[in-house]
Amino acid sequence: MGREPWCSSVDRPWEGQQCRGAHEVRAFLLLLKTAGRQRNPVRITTLLRRLIGVTSLSVRSVAFEGGDLVVGVVPRWRRPRCGACGKRAPGYDPGRLRRWRHLGLGRLRIWLAYAPRRVACPRCGVRTEQVPWAAQGSRFTWEFEELVAYLAQVTDQTRVTELMGISWSTVGAIVERVVARRLDPSRLEGLRRIGIDEFSYRKRHRYLTTVVDHDRRRVVWAAPDRTAATLEAFFDELGEERCAQLECVTMDMAGGYIKAVEERLPEAQIVFDRFHVQRLASDALDEVRRTQLREIRGTEAGRELFQSRFALLKNPWNLTRRETEKLRDVQRTNAPLYRAYLLKETLAQALDYRQTWRAKRALREWLAWASRSRLPPFVKAARTIREHFDGILAYIDERLTNGIVEGFNNKLRMIARRAYGFHSPPPLIAMLYLCCGGITLDPPLPKPT
Repeated sequence: MGREPWCSSVDRPWEGQQCRGAHEVRAFLLLLKTAGRQRNPVRITTLLRRLIGVTSLSVRSVAFEGGDLVVGVVPRWRRPRCGACGKRAPGYDPGRLRRWRHLGLGRLRIWLAYAPRRVACPRCGVRTEQVPWAAQGSRFTWEFEELVAYLAQVTDQTRVTELMGISWSTVGAIVERVVARRLDPSRLEGLRRIGIDEFSYRKRHRYLTTVVDHDRRRVVWAAPDRTAATLEAFFDELGEERCAQLECVTMDMAGGYIKAVEERLPEAQIVFDRFHVQRLASDALDEVRRTQLREIRGTEAGRELFQSRFALLKNPWNLTRRETEKLRDVQRTNAPLYRAYLLKETLAQALDYRQTWRAKRALREWLAWASRSRLPPFVKAARTIREHFDGILAYIDERLTNGIVEGFNNKLRMIARRAYGFHSPPPLIAMLYLCCGGITLDPPLPKPT
């Protein structure tokens, strides 16, 4: 029997073979035959090339091996290209046959097979030639890696391994490659206002330092540890010219960060996060409550303090009826604790002012009151606020907080939690860039109608 015209350019090695997933194979063959029996028959090479989605290749052979479809392909360009720099170079000595995993059809896995040549590049030396369907050194096609990275953005790596049929470590390696080529190289350009914070990714004080652009609302830099040297590495990468363009830096009151910013950015305004400042008063209030509870435990006044913690720490407009009654009991029975509560609320009111001179006056009055309050935790908090007074007051002018940085840290915490933790910083940093670095992926999925 003569060869049918719809497969005239490709052998038919699947005849007589028993394959796993026979229904997928039969459906695929039916698709090819239907396309070939139309009035304007489509060549199988054209159909496969469109199915693969790579325009710069030619299909030379098709074979079914087990339940897999192996498509023999070659690049369409005549002169090979260097795998390192992408420039044309003379090629020689075809290597061994390699396979690249492509997106499948249901349970049918598709592989692209080709024997890449070596090229003598005048710039890079002897290298393996570049292929148009995959990155250098990868055994997966561009579209396969794009879909894996998209799935890693929206779900955990265990589900990605089940959906794509690859290992856990392969998912991490693909994410790192996609981030390396898709992360915006100009993300450090035009920085004016940045936020700095640390993130604890593992027990025993394992931290990351993250830097966020307030204007573009994305993470622009991350590195292990939270010391002054870590932040200085960011300023080294930024360069003196771009450092001089920074106008405002928001952070908490960590000594290492303050030291690095003051040394490398003398002209930038440091803004201490408002909610870290208020936390100083909240922690001092809670410490006073615990001290009072220890001193009067077992008395009638001590019983009034039980279950008063949230009534003291919550905002007044969020109190329930029961918490309001508990606050009244504290006011009636424990003057030191109620004085601590008033100090906490007064500090919050001072930071609410919009005029700098009013906020400055209110803060100075608060410092005087806290220093003579005879409450050691508030005396200590007042000493800390007085030491960082200018950076705290700068919040009134800038109205910037570290809220966006804390939000990204919460997202990073969710990423680490759904992965059940990371053993080393590089995979976590890659996931941080993938999900919070402004990377927009274009996975090979149907567009919504």
